[in-house]
Amino acid sequence: MRVLSAVLALAAVAGPTMAADPANWAQPMQPFRIADNLYYVGTAGLTSLLITTPKGHILIDGAVPVAAKGIKANIAALGFKPADVKILLNSHAHFDHSGGLAELKADTGAKMFASAGDKAALETGTYPGWEDRKHLDFAPVKVDRVLKDGDKVELGGVTLTAHLTPGHSAGCTTWTFPLKVDGKVRQVIYHCSTSVALNRLVSKDKGPQYPGIVGDYLATFAKLKAMKADVFLAPHAESFRLADKRARLGTGPNPFVDPSELAAAVASSERDFNKALAKQQEAAR
Repeated sequence: MRVLSAVLALAAVAGPTMAADPANWAQPMQPFRIADNLYYVGTAGLTSLLITTPKGHILIDGAVPVAAKGIKANIAALGFKPADVKILLNSHAHFDHSGGLAELKADTGAKMFASAGDKAALETGTYPGWEDRKHLDFAPVKVDRVLKDGDKVELGGVTLTAHLTPGHSAGCTTWTFPLKVDGKVRQVIYHCSTSVALNRLVSKDKGPQYPGIVGDYLATFAKLKAMKADVFLAPHAESFRLADKRARLGTGPNPFVDPSELAAAVASSERDFNKALAKQQEAAR
């Protein structure tokens, strides 16, 4: 009940920049294989990715707090052991993607890797700049390894690269890794986020969400425009049309392969950012 209240409160204050259907953030969803050793183990609305290897597994994102049990059940339903998860990664330190990490870490014994920019938020379980909004809090999780831009995370022959793309959070981290799809090695990108959502870009009373946030967004858009990917994934399911793609799996070429999707998503997000920035600048005059 607390999680549902938090979701609805967050949607109310965030307005149209929020995910289209926040009520599905805690809704269980049957897990499935995207391709090769990459599996979706999240909820109907929030992504959690399992990457399996012979030496143990990597899990990216923990959704909302109540989702942790479902994520573990999904891993087991696929025939893997939650105890074999060795590394936890995160896209960004907001409760809808970090809420289950503390429970997942405690129950699996995995190590938590995250960026310096999000370390404090993860270890305090708060949304920096909105510490007074307790419905945004989540259980703190200790970071075992601090990641820098370009750092590699390696396990069992799998290598992921961390790309710092701050703005949505101070340590927002986009992940890339190779994946064999239909017999061909493809490049996957797990796009952190570039939405404005609750963030103050400018504010006459409280100031920006964190110092330098506008410059961070601009640098991140430039960085993402220079990147290419065959498979585009994101923390919110509707951001990459999860339901539609899952329904088409097995009916032809893998629907998750779309080299145009990253550029289109970045362009759309940048337009939304510019509108939000102009609106906040006008309100701050």
